[in-house]
Amino acid sequence: MSSEHKLQLKRVYEPWCESDGKRVLIDRIWPRGVSKGNAKVDIWLKQIAPSQDLRAWFSHDPERFDAFRSAYQMELSSQEEKRTAVETVLGELCEGDVTLLYGAKDSVHNHAVVLYNYLQTRR
Repeated sequence: MSSEHKLQLKRVYEPWCESDGKRVLIDRIWPRGVSKGNAKVDIWLKQIAPSQDLRAWFSHDPERFDAFRSAYQMELSSQEEKRTAVETVLGELCEGDVTLLYGAKDSVHNHAVVLYNYLQTRR
C-alpha cells in the first residue's frame, strides 16, 4: 500500500473538504442532526463500531477508556464482521485517502481513536 495515502479522523459535524478522500462513517447509529446529504458519507460501516454492550458499558467515561480500548481491539480482531470491515477500510486506503467519521464529542476518548490506531498498525 502506498504510504502517500492518508488515514484521517474527523467529526461528522465538521464540513466536507476535498482532502477528506473517501469518507467512512464508523458509528453504529446515524449521527443526530446531520442529513445524509450534508454528511457526504461514501461508506457507512456500522459493523466496525463497538458492540452495543461494550458501547453501553464504556458510556464515554474517560476513566474506562483503557479497558474499553483493549476490549474494542479484541472485538476488531476476533469478530468476523469487524475483521471484514477493517479489510474494507484498508482496501480503500490502497486506493486513496480515507477519513474516518464519528459523532462523539470527546475527540480523545472514543472508538474512532482506537480504530484509527488499530488500522495504523495494520497498514
